[in-house]
Amino acid sequence: MRLICLPHAGGAAGFFRAWATLLPDSIELVAVQYPGREDRLDEPSMDDMRTLVDALAQAMPALLDRPYLLFGHSMGAAVAHELCLALHRQQQPLPGHLVVSAREAPTRHQGGALHRMADDALRDELRRLGGTPTALLDSDEFCALLLPRMRGDYRLIETYCPTLTPMPQLPVAISAFVGTDDRELAPGDAEAWIQQTSSTFRLHSFVGGHFYLVQRQQQVVHALLTCAGKTKSPAITWPSTP
Repeated sequence: MRLICLPHAGGAAGFFRAWATLLPDSIELVAVQYPGREDRLDEPSMDDMRTLVDALAQAMPALLDRPYLLFGHSMGAAVAHELCLALHRQQQPLPGHLVVSAREAPTRHQGGALHRMADDALRDELRRLGGTPTALLDSDEFCALLLPRMRGDYRLIETYCPTLTPMPQLPVAISAFVGTDDRELAPGDAEAWIQQTSSTFRLHSFVGGHFYLVQRQQQVVHALLTCAGKTKSPAITWPSTP
């Protein structure tokens, strides 16, 4: 099967590169590369959710010839969910499991205005979240490349309006991965993902903040293997309906 990963705001496919060495040969890692970064640096970024999801949905059929899991971190979790909804509407094969990481459920979504703020405010936000090395954030040359794409990604997620009326429940098992010290999530934000599935829901907690998966890489991959049915899980499974 395939594990298809969607990165966070400002992130790129390279964020998941090390996971390939931790996965068994039976699982192929596919990391999505958004336009405007790494080997797609010369392409204009997409700062609108619908535009990005439409482009992903058009590219997905080439990957749907075998079972797959869909994983998204932070902004990538919202993108992954919207992609599932798009594939469902198109009657395309759905993932065996949707894993949403460090992201509140659509019904708990709140916008923001960080994408309108100055570069220094964006730098401060990246320092606070902890996903980017401080040495890189202190580099004006690096930030000249990073901040425009970060601003576009924040515009995408802060202006994103989930389709809530109606929003069909997906016939896909959903797992929410969270960091125990993630200040981006309010109580109940991750648990509310249970409303988006007519299958089962699981909540997995990892020690750490918003970028817990950097320090807990092996534990995260192990939990993903559990979602893929490759190992046993101690996680509690909640039915999506009473």
